[in-house]
Amino acid sequence: MAQLCFEGIGITHMAAAVPSKVIKNREYTEYFSKDIVDAIVDKTGVEQRRFSTNNQTSSDLCYAAAIKLFEDNEIDKSEIDLLLFISQTPDYRMPATSVTLQHRLGLSKTTAAFDINLGCSAFVYGLSVAYAYANIPGIRKVLLLNGETRSKVYHPKDRQTAFIFGDAAVAVIIEKHINHGKSFFSLNSDGSKSDLIKINAGGYRIPSSEETLKEKVVDEHGNIRTDEHGYINGGDVFNFVLREIPKSIKQTLDYANTSLDDCDFIICHQANRFMNNYLIKKLKLNPAKVPSTIEKFGNTSSVSIPLTMIDKLKDDLSGDKRLLLSGFGVGMSWGTAVLNTRNVKILGVFELR
Repeated sequence: MAQLCFEGIGITHMAAAVPSKVIKNREYTEYFSKDIVDAIVDKTGVEQRRFSTNNQTSSDLCYAAAIKLFEDNEIDKSEIDLLLFISQTPDYRMPATSVTLQHRLGLSKTTAAFDINLGCSAFVYGLSVAYAYANIPGIRKVLLLNGETRSKVYHPKDRQTAFIFGDAAVAVIIEKHINHGKSFFSLNSDGSKSDLIKINAGGYRIPSSEETLKEKVVDEHGNIRTDEHGYINGGDVFNFVLREIPKSIKQTLDYANTSLDDCDFIICHQANRFMNNYLIKKLKLNPAKVPSTIEKFGNTSSVSIPLTMIDKLKDDLSGDKRLLLSGFGVGMSWGTAVLNTRNVKILGVFELR
């Protein structure tokens, strides 16, 4: 277990962008009957999602969120010394999307830039990297851009995944400030479970071919996908969450010498309503402290934690607040953080057409 502690570092600004295209799940019945669709929506809690257009990428959404952040807060771009781009749906295999965003955003050529390729835990992981760099004397501001277009990853004829995932992006500024308190991170991984959420083909181990692009019936329920679409072993993923996440949260709270009662908000990865309700019950959380956006945006992978913060806590992060973040999923990988924040300026969520 990697445990990290920082003092005098914090989030100062946040903004989010989503595609303007709204998918209403109960009307998403091209391949499945209305009864099947309603049953899925009732279980997952995902009423609607946002889908990017064919030529809209994660970097487009991140760019829009970053420009909004710069313009509305009069942020001096010359003070950004590091750009981090978090995504598993980058623009290209190479070059790194972070470097193309550095140029597109008009940042200095002295700006460091690199990508982080992780799934649902990645915002917590990426935030720990941002805090670590911001802790270095030569770094003034870190721009963390986190975007996903998961609608492009899963097959619409696979009912296990077709009604869950959506697209979104956030832009976050992290910097030093004497008034920021201590923040704590716990980062974990278990590659023995890497087959639970996976895209089998299309990479360098199993390159794209005619065979990998063929639609195939993959189970007794008649679900269809190609080898280049994502799949999820839902039962085993749920068992993983049962086993690891409550334990990780308790260990991180102990490390931070605090308790759930002392946390103003607990923001969990928006996997699905059933899973999040289980965590609320298991940890005996006050539901009023656990904001949810699963019904509005679906599962946006790593973006779901900051998107929930921006959408639900826009007016609640003034003054001093203590937040617990819990991200978990593909890898398998999970991260927990206890953040002491101060006057985070949140612009909200806006649409990109």
